[in-house]
Amino acid sequence: MLPARLARRLLCGFLRGPTPAVARNGVRETLLEWRCATDYSSRHPAGLGRGLPRGATATGGNPGGADLEESFLFPEYVLDSESEATLQDQLRELQQRQEEEKRRIEQQREVRRQQKLGAGRRVHQVVGHPDPTVPPSGQNCSGCGAELHCQDPGVPGYLPSEKFNSALAEEGGLERTVCQRCWLLVHHRRALRLQVSQGQFLELVSAALRRPEPALVLYMVDLLDLPDTLLPHLPALVGPKQLIVLGNKLDLLPQDTPNYRQRLRERLWDECISAGLLPPRGYRRAQRPSGNRPRGGEDNANLPSKSSTVLRDVRLISAKTGYGVEELISALQRSWRYRGDVYLVGATNAGKSTLFNTLLESDYCIAKGAEAIDRATISPWPGTTLNLLKFPICNPTPYRMFQRQKRLKRDATEAEEDLSQQEQNKLNLLKKHGYLVGRVGRTFSYSEAQKDKAAFEFDADSFAFDMGNEPVLAADKSTKPVELTPEDVKDAHWFYDTPGITKENCILSLLTEKEVNTVLPTHSIIPRTFMLKPGMVLFLGALGRIDFLKGNQSAWFTVVASNFLPVHITSLDKADTIYQKHAGHTLLKVPMGGEERMAGFPPLIAEDITLDEGLGESEAVADIKFSSAGWVAVTPQFKDTLTLRGYTPQGTVLTVRHPLLPHIVNIKGKRIKGSVAYKTKRPPALVYNLKKKR
Repeated sequence: MLPARLARRLLCGFLRGPTPAVARNGVRETLLEWRCATDYSSRHPAGLGRGLPRGATATGGNPGGADLEESFLFPEYVLDSESEATLQDQLRELQQRQEEEKRRIEQQREVRRQQKLGAGRRVHQVVGHPDPTVPPSGQNCSGCGAELHCQDPGVPGYLPSEKFNSALAEEGGLERTVCQRCWLLVHHRRALRLQVSQGQFLELVSAALRRPEPALVLYMVDLLDLPDTLLPHLPALVGPKQLIVLGNKLDLLPQDTPNYRQRLRERLWDECISAGLLPPRGYRRAQRPSGNRPRGGEDNANLPSKSSTVLRDVRLISAKTGYGVEELISALQRSWRYRGDVYLVGATNAGKSTLFNTLLESDYCIAKGAEAIDRATISPWPGTTLNLLKFPICNPTPYRMFQRQKRLKRDATEAEEDLSQQEQNKLNLLKKHGYLVGRVGRTFSYSEAQKDKAAFEFDADSFAFDMGNEPVLAADKSTKPVELTPEDVKDAHWFYDTPGITKENCILSLLTEKEVNTVLPTHSIIPRTFMLKPGMVLFLGALGRIDFLKGNQSAWFTVVASNFLPVHITSLDKADTIYQKHAGHTLLKVPMGGEERMAGFPPLIAEDITLDEGLGESEAVADIKFSSAGWVAVTPQFKDTLTLRGYTPQGTVLTVRHPLLPHIVNIKGKRIKGSVAYKTKRPPALVYNLKKKR
């Protein structure tokens, strides 16, 4: 006969596998597991394992010292000393059964999925064979710009020889054909690693910018990745050309104060000047608060001492939701007009191809070009664009600018309920993706088909085909493809999308495509706030770790990262064990692949951080940024000094910067009872260029 306590715990283990799951702070937990932990905690006043006592708060006493564990994030079970060995064997056997049951369920799901896709169809299959004897085509992929060929799968622009030859035999040849890499990125979110070095990317961009003709450079910056996204060789790359910096992905950042957009714009000005760009005459640099400079991190290191590049303007946009794009077009038409080509430059994953596609469908491109030119391939995978993509810029004549302003004024008087159902559906979808949404339209159309084109199109079936089974498009057979003639582009100026320049020491280079999709945020970020005491540890997946070593009082730690990247709170003495046991598994989620994946993943390297003089409970003093994986804003109590230790994978950079959103700690709900966590709160989305509802 088993003791009652042992029987209860074994019963919880048996029932835990098939129960439904809920998400708490990015970590999945079974309901029965949590109920068992709660039941055991209620019977033992000391708390769940070495967890928080029931009803205790992080600001109260510290009965357990530094030995703390978040029960709902990682429930533990205390072993009886008299039956510890036997219980360990029992639990190990239960774990094996649960894993076998999980594998069986996954196999059944895979079988059902294959049956839905159709007999004999292979998902994500790279079909066909190379043929080194066939010369390159001389035509470029319409998605990434690489020259199409069938010689080597590792070289950009590759197509299987079967697909390559069949396309050549068809009418029109390889025109508007995409390479195998673009096909997999778009239809399967799968990336092929290609043999393209950082030097090749940089040389391609610099060669384009060395052309003697007048040119304007739009340098796109990922606001979430400041200051790393400002490349140290930017002034040398741009040279004396005109420069405008675009801060992208503003839609992902929550509003911490009413004037946060103006503050972010001033911050971007400040970072650009620190990177060596010259401000225009009359510009006054914003002053940062003195006495609160974080120690232990790099702040704009290795800055160039001399530069001839003058920064003309800084603008905040969202290439995805359209916020600020119409204002950008108006500014370009007024200031640059039609004096020369425009080059879109920036680091990988800054959103250049997304902006290229948005401008392609706007007034900045000639009406015929919007129908004749294919959209660029968009993917979270770094380095999607491999060559120059371009469209002809529309000449902003007085008549065109007058008609455009007339359209913009008319659009600004419309309310959301006045829009068509398609437009309302599009806006509702964009509001789920971002906090700031703008409307981007077109004043002139080339054909009736373009005028009547749906504002938002989605083809679910396009995600279920491989290179050997192309989707059948329901297109009008009588409609001929639009092509640009030499007369259309005579003396034209062009807008170029350049390949993204790879950032050094970036954590994304260590991740697989599935891990990149988890780490990079694509929806509006919902901040997650925790109140920690000295002796506690915060894990951001298995990619970052912060140890709270010393402080007089508790402090707030707000995580600003992808909503799918889990956060785990534990105590200092158990942190190493948790990392060794759960890195590569479900609890920490990224990296994925278990012990085999972690065997080739770099170890975490520590760096000590000291934060001086807390400004109070409503203002952070520093952001601790884990490369491109996100950051943690630290808000100490007033005048409190904190000693922390940050960890990031070897070969990547941990940056301690002045807070990008200093009042982010205020975006939180009520404190979760008996926990260090606060309930999350999502601010409402705002739509610009649209009249408020009546």
